[in-house]
Amino acid sequence: MIKFDITDLKLLIAIAEYGNLTKGAQAACLAPSSASHRIKLLEDNLGTTLFIRKPRGVSLTKPGEIVLGHAKKVIATLEQMLSDITPYTQGISSQLKLWANTNATHTHLPHDLSAFLEKFPFINIALEEHSSEEILKAVANEQIEIGIIAEQEHHADVILYPYKTDRLVIVTPQEHPLNTLKKTSLKKVLQYPFVILNEGSAIHTFTMNKASLLGCHLNIRAQVKSFDGVIRMVSAGVGIALVPVNAVDQNTNQLLHVIEINDDWAKRNLMICVKNNANMSKTSQALINYLVQS
Repeated sequence: MIKFDITDLKLLIAIAEYGNLTKGAQAACLAPSSASHRIKLLEDNLGTTLFIRKPRGVSLTKPGEIVLGHAKKVIATLEQMLSDITPYTQGISSQLKLWANTNATHTHLPHDLSAFLEKFPFINIALEEHSSEEILKAVANEQIEIGIIAEQEHHADVILYPYKTDRLVIVTPQEHPLNTLKKTSLKKVLQYPFVILNEGSAIHTFTMNKASLLGCHLNIRAQVKSFDGVIRMVSAGVGIALVPVNAVDQNTNQLLHVIEINDDWAKRNLMICVKNNANMSKTSQALINYLVQS
């Protein structure tokens, strides 16, 4: 039976990062001799060599790289577990799970949740980004109590409250063939290279689906992690983008041209989505009330 502990995994990660056993041992708060002994036992237990010893340090073997990848995942999972239980060990009264679409997550929610948590310091919120369709299903199935979705989505088993006004627009660099337009449809601009949020984001899926329904393939020139990054890329001339107008409002210092979209789906106010359930927690109700009033 293979035997090792968390200290062994942390030590392995530290030595790999420093490329040096002594420095890795110091980072793991161990004596070099103890660290060397632990690594030797770990290698013996796994039946393979994890490090190649060199005159000026160490480097990972191929098995060592595999073990390192899994070690990082194990440590990350344990750290997340500790983070999840911290509210209960430190007297925080409640923890909320909130799902929201890309627009809400990247524009409105950072400010609103910051203000809410300042007012209610004994609440923790776990925010996840999902598509409106995924959020509707999760709320309807009581997987979560609160979600924020696009208004155009409907479901008989949920209640919707107004949150923020929203519409999608096309943004282009200052000098671009489309800049003579004030309004357009998505289909008319799909021939141009796009900047978009990374694959997996809700708006990435939304945009790709809209292009597919139009019988077109999106020409993606760059993918980035945030709307701020999208706006900067467009301003630099990398491509055009489909973004919420609020993302443009937050980047007024960038050199952009904004084109309204006349497709019906472009206007989609954000709504707070909840289950019609009288047993909703007081914490969830407090958040709903705050977001509605905001």
